[in-house]
Amino acid sequence: MSHTILQVDSSARLNGSLSREITGYISEMISANGQAQVIHRDLASTSLPLLTEQHIGAYYTEKKARNDEQQQLLSISDTLISELKQAKQLIIGAPIYNFSVPAALKAWIDLVCRVNETFVYTEHGPQGLLSIDSAIIVVTAGGTPIGGNVDFNSRYLQQICRFIGIKQSHIIDVSGSKRDPRTLIDFAKQQVDQLLAQATAA
Repeated sequence: MSHTILQVDSSARLNGSLSREITGYISEMISANGQAQVIHRDLASTSLPLLTEQHIGAYYTEKKARNDEQQQLLSISDTLISELKQAKQLIIGAPIYNFSVPAALKAWIDLVCRVNETFVYTEHGPQGLLSIDSAIIVVTAGGTPIGGNVDFNSRYLQQICRFIGIKQSHIIDVSGSKRDPRTLIDFAKQQVDQLLAQATAA
């Protein structure tokens, strides 16, 4: 059965990006059998607005009650959420910038985390609405240990995935990017191959 992959790249580097190479490799490996369609959202080439009071007001206005200005304001958010709703697999390239996620990725998160669209509030707390089976998050870093005390990237992204209803998420560790890039790429691809093999066997 065919399914859709959403690949989100956030590295500011369009050339020579380790995260881009690995996200591309993951998409290629998953879709190698021709049974997957890839939607590619490149945040370095997408001008996303920062969240404003007007956005928040539109988020909490019932859809049928939104005026033309609010509908236009939410158009890019609607497009990004539509891409998520089509996907069964999410791939995120997320280099660590100053211990956290790139600004473009944070802007994307603020536009896709929308009440009654990707989550709802219940008596037991927020509940995600997406039907994505899993997310693979490629985290690249120079001197920041992935999963360490000053990594405010990987665990944050896993929390966002849980928040919007993604059943499971996996981190591909591409840390130490000041070392030989080919060694890092080979190590990252080994992690990917192992993860995909486990998913196939499950």
